[in-house]
Amino acid sequence: MLTCRTAWKKLAPLARANSTQCRQSGRRTVLNNGRRPTLIPKAHMSTGAGGAGRENAVYALLVGGTCLAGGVYAYRTAKADGRRYQERLEQMSSTPDRAVGEELVTSVQSEPLAVQTADTEETGAAEPVVEASLEEAAEQPAAPAVEDAVPEQEPESSPAPAAEEAPPSEAAEPAPAAEPEVEASPGEAAAPVVEYETPPAVPSEPSPAELTELPPTPSEPSPAELIESPPTPSEPSPAEVTDPPPAPVVESVESVESESTAVAESPVAESPEPPSEVVAKSGLDSAPSPVKFPTHAPYLLIGGGTASFAAARSIRARDPGARVLIVTDEPDLPYMRPPLSKELWFSDDPNVTETLRFKQWNGKERSIYFQPSSFYISPAELESAENGGVAVLSGRKVVHMDVRGNKIQLDDNTEISYDKCLIATGGVPRNLQVIERAGEEVMKRTTLFRKLEDFRSLDKVSRTLKSITIIGGGFLGSELACALGRRSDESALEVIQMFPERGNMGKVLPEYLSNWTTEKVKNEGVKVLAEALVKSVTFQDDKLEIQLKDGRLIKTDHIVAAVGLEPNVDLAKSAGLEVDSDFGGYRVNAELQARANIWVAGDAACFYDIRLGRRRVEHHDHAVVSGRLAGENMTGANKPYWHQSMFWSDLGPDVGYEAIGIVDSSLPTVGVFAKATEKDTPKAATEQSGTGIRSESETEDVATSPVASSTPAPAVQHKDDYGKGVIFYLRDKVVVGIILWNVFNRMPIARKIIKDGEEHADLNEVAKLFNIHED
Repeated sequence: MLTCRTAWKKLAPLARANSTQCRQSGRRTVLNNGRRPTLIPKAHMSTGAGGAGRENAVYALLVGGTCLAGGVYAYRTAKADGRRYQERLEQMSSTPDRAVGEELVTSVQSEPLAVQTADTEETGAAEPVVEASLEEAAEQPAAPAVEDAVPEQEPESSPAPAAEEAPPSEAAEPAPAAEPEVEASPGEAAAPVVEYETPPAVPSEPSPAELTELPPTPSEPSPAELIESPPTPSEPSPAEVTDPPPAPVVESVESVESESTAVAESPVAESPEPPSEVVAKSGLDSAPSPVKFPTHAPYLLIGGGTASFAAARSIRARDPGARVLIVTDEPDLPYMRPPLSKELWFSDDPNVTETLRFKQWNGKERSIYFQPSSFYISPAELESAENGGVAVLSGRKVVHMDVRGNKIQLDDNTEISYDKCLIATGGVPRNLQVIERAGEEVMKRTTLFRKLEDFRSLDKVSRTLKSITIIGGGFLGSELACALGRRSDESALEVIQMFPERGNMGKVLPEYLSNWTTEKVKNEGVKVLAEALVKSVTFQDDKLEIQLKDGRLIKTDHIVAAVGLEPNVDLAKSAGLEVDSDFGGYRVNAELQARANIWVAGDAACFYDIRLGRRRVEHHDHAVVSGRLAGENMTGANKPYWHQSMFWSDLGPDVGYEAIGIVDSSLPTVGVFAKATEKDTPKAATEQSGTGIRSESETEDVATSPVASSTPAPAVQHKDDYGKGVIFYLRDKVVVGIILWNVFNRMPIARKIIKDGEEHADLNEVAKLFNIHED
């Protein structure tokens, strides 16, 4: 400024002189010419002659309008900027007070907010390890108790004035004044010492902190309400006021790391918002709350049935540290299905639908679940479990499978990636088209028996209704008919079984044995209708009317459709997997492998049997065998399917059979029978072996060279009394299937015969291997 002023003082005389000289020169020019200079017309924007004014008016109007609009815009912009600037200033002015309130709340209320402070001797400052916002503090369990204990009037001291002048990082330091300390109870971590400076305050007037803070919203209390003044003798101590209720809280950083959930959530009953996360602050970046299930699983098993459980057990046996995730759409843990149509119906426990425990034929009691819940770990613990484990994600259905990206998508659009995957989705029970077309009223009174909930529903129906009709003469239909038939003696329940074959299990047993089985079912109190083809089903007068093609009409209260199983191949399209056109199910090789890192087991697998060719089997023991083999191959075993699985059926405690291989009534059969004794029943067999699920013990046995019985075998004959015997199924004079009728604990021998694949000139000699003629 001084330099400019000095230069102006020097140049000002020269400027004034030049101005005076110019004015004088102009006057002389005018006097010499005798007239004023000619005025030049102003230029116009129009193309017309000079002097036209309309175009000038339009131009001036446009320019004026533009200027006016610009002015209005500038005024509004400046006003909005000013308003935002003012709001920013108010927010900045309230931030220090809020931060101080948060830190003091976390330091004073260490128990309800689950805060563990750092060691003051190492850090030099009592900085809380867990920092909670006011919204989080309001949702903690002890927050309501603190608010009740604080009087409505203003607290005697408030640290807010000091906080306004200090930044948030310095506001947490204690004041130099010595006041009573907040002592922690024995066993708790030492809380930071909070000292209060008590300025003189009038109780009737608001403190400066109340004047400078924004008014608290209804959903979050103000810091003054959450911070409690030093206790007086008449008030309870902070430890008594802030004792948390018996809800799980995170007590330390170590407990956060040790527990898999790592979430300290304390929902408030009256708050409509979900509970906020408690962020751990221990010198590291804050970690988000863990999800309820992992985003990646080294071993992913789709389906929660027998095959999945067998695979999980096999994987863990070969890889003890493996992490296995089972995803199932059922709400239950893996359980065995055979008791749903067998032993559970013969239980004397009135609460069997809840306990799901049953007595086997040998009198021993067990649960239908393979393992209790303590056997599994939660899905949230799977990724962090040191020794791995098996987790079950229940109630979730896999709707899409990306084999290139190695991930699946659940029905809630959640994605889980995997290294190796097993598809064990089982099957879906079939239904008759005449029932599906009959309408809603008929469908509501029809049970497709497959799951645990179906057993509970049918058990309730059998205790309340008067008549139940079972459509189907296979394994499931015959077992349910015998089970419900025995109940009919106690409750006067009418049980009807109908099927298109000539006898029970007509597609499996030879005709003479099927007819004998039908008589056995009738003796159980079941009304059997053979060669019955359903034409239509209607609902009239609170009854279901089943019209057969031969003109017979059956009226009933409820229908159980047991007409077979359809393999569940819903993922075939999205995964690009091949479905077998003849047998159904996913087409896999002898190692049960569909792709490089995808295997299929159980009812959904159409596998290549190196002994019997391509097959698909729907039985419990096959699920055990195939699931175990798939689990071994997922860990690198590379074994082919050669171990023949077995299946069995019990028509009550007195008649039962076990089968292996291809058992089809259309094949030639040879039966060798003998007189049965008291020990030749399912009940006696389980008393001897100690197990009711016979496949669990039989599949582990290995057949050695059998020793034939020395008792001569009688000629093959078909008598009316088939107490016990062996039925051979032949294809090209080679035994491909065997049924052991009331002959138990001989399955390894039958398995070896099929594995050898030799022709036998006299099957009577082969039957001696089973010792059926021994008393």
